[in-house]
Amino acid sequence: MASAVVVDEGRVLLIRRAVAAGSLVWSFPSGKVEVGEEPVEAAVREALEEAGVVVEAASVLGGRVHPVTGWRVVYVACRLLSGEARAASPREVAEVAWVGLEDLARLVPGGVFEPVQEYLDGALI
Repeated sequence: MASAVVVDEGRVLLIRRAVAAGSLVWSFPSGKVEVGEEPVEAAVREALEEAGVVVEAASVLGGRVHPVTGWRVVYVACRLLSGEARAASPREVAEVAWVGLEDLARLVPGGVFEPVQEYLDGALI
């Protein structure tokens, strides 16, 4: 799995999954890394497929086995290039939201992966 951590104007992009993965309802746009694809490419693709935004990968923030889903996830910091965030894949995504740190803590009550949080602490000023 690859997750796109898209930051723009002091906010980060989250999606609300149409079907929750356990207790995980809100997350960064993310999905499977396809055969022959690098995680950075998958993160960029997932941002477009799930949230309708064109992004470019800036850096890999780290990876882990997600504590809720058990999936191996690589987190990729991305810059917004164009597009209006929307639920681009209604089958997978019910809603999108640009949120600040306070709303991020409310929507993701278990917190985010520490290297991602450190990145966001600097980026969401």
